[in-house]
Amino acid sequence: MQIWPAIDLYGGKAVRLLRGDYQHMTIYSDDPVSVAKDFERCGAAYIHMVDLEGAKTGGTPNLHIVREVARQTGLFIEIGGGIRSEAAVAAYLEAGAGRVILGTAAVTDPDFLQRMVSAYGERIAVSVDLKDGMAAIRGWTEKSALTCDALMQRLQDAGVKTVICTDISRDGAMQGTNVALYRDLGARYAMDFIASGGVSSMADIHALKAGSVCGAIIGKAYYTGAIDLREAIEVAG
Repeated sequence: MQIWPAIDLYGGKAVRLLRGDYQHMTIYSDDPVSVAKDFERCGAAYIHMVDLEGAKTGGTPNLHIVREVARQTGLFIEIGGGIRSEAAVAAYLEAGAGRVILGTAAVTDPDFLQRMVSAYGERIAVSVDLKDGMAAIRGWTEKSALTCDALMQRLQDAGVKTVICTDISRDGAMQGTNVALYRDLGARYAMDFIASGGVSSMADIHALKAGSVCGAIIGKAYYTGAIDLREAIEVAG
């Protein structure tokens, strides 16, 4: 199982939100590149990055940080947050990202999703953010009309290989991850699932590994010291 320590970007800083609420933002570092280097020193091979500004506006305001992380580390970068055009996809890939995550666009524009998967293959992943069983969009500020199952089937039919799935109710709450959700999804769909939201203890890491999840994203638990990144990587190993 892969461990993906996370950096959420806002205003050039590393931050975390509580359940996706921009009014409950905690700033953890003014230097996200330094945080990424710390991940690498702990043995990480991967990094999950989200541009929270981009998620709201559809732009790429923190592209320069992604570029610097790619330049100064050997981490495999996946980046999401407001990527709704091929120009944004290309910009992130050219900046050194290994994989680009579509969120809102994958829900609202299935033709765009299909074009991107056809053009870039496994370098396109999709973020499915669930709120009350429905897919949330636009930085978690709106609920779409698509159920989890309807969206997952669409993604599989489009040829998507990797899905980052977040239970918004668990995100940043340090109350444990939704292991049952990921186990169910993994059993029913032929895609790789990365668990996101609520991974807050080593017990979560053990449970997710036993459930055959492809990867786990560690956010707030790293910054608060609830999970030792080195230990998590060794256990996931």
